[in-house]
Amino acid sequence: MAVRNKWNKRWLDTIGTVENQVEGSMSHPEIAFFNLSTILAATNSFSPANKLGQGGFGVVYKGKLSNGKEVAVKRLSKDSGQGIDEFKNEVLLIAKLQHQNLVKLIGCCIQGEEPMLVYEYMPNKSLDSFLFNETRRSILDWRKRFDIIVGIARGILYIHQDSRLKIIHRDLKTSNILLDEEMNPKISDFGLARIFKGDQTHEKTNRIVGTFGYMSPEYVVFGKFSTKSDVFSFGIILLEIITGKRNNSFYQEDFYPSMIGKFPDFSGKPPEI
Repeated sequence: MAVRNKWNKRWLDTIGTVENQVEGSMSHPEIAFFNLSTILAATNSFSPANKLGQGGFGVVYKGKLSNGKEVAVKRLSKDSGQGIDEFKNEVLLIAKLQHQNLVKLIGCCIQGEEPMLVYEYMPNKSLDSFLFNETRRSILDWRKRFDIIVGIARGILYIHQDSRLKIIHRDLKTSNILLDEEMNPKISDFGLARIFKGDQTHEKTNRIVGTFGYMSPEYVVFGKFSTKSDVFSFGIILLEIITGKRNNSFYQEDFYPSMIGKFPDFSGKPPEI
């Protein structure tokens, strides 16, 4: 009970901050604040049939608003590895970003005990659901894989250099690359992202967050991260797109801890797709 009350108090203290910062700092794009009743109606009360996936944040559901627009609702779980800080960070951060290779945040819901983020719906889900599926990977021919690589690179360039803010994502991975109806890639999940100011080039932290296999060595060992950290993660994604294999799958196959522990020998022959 004490833990539950602590969560509730912290969340109630945060609601006003989120509303004021989001509404007070932005005129475009406008972030909508949805009522809980609207979210429940859109997702059929979070029906298991509408479940799209699950990650460190919580569960993602497909929904349809009263105007017919399809959305994806990301629901923060109190039992997740992330919390209110990550939720607030994502709302305040991604709301300020606009790029064709970034998932668009439509709004959020801050009623009740479980805050939620409402995104544009991506019908083809995540890149990993194609790359590592024996049946679906055939859809990704070399032309499409190249286009996906270029799209991801454009999104990273935008958050690192071309947007108003210099942002380090810190959790780039194939499951955070979503695909729209035309298989265009869009970077998602900015809960762990950090903003760099002015001419800042790097930062150090004692709290290592992210996904092993995609994190750069200097970040894992020393807690140092920069734009180079995201570039390293992009390199792993690039290898996974080319090979069609998970970075950490090589442990079982070749007794190496990861793909970069032993770079696969293509012998001039592309992987079967």
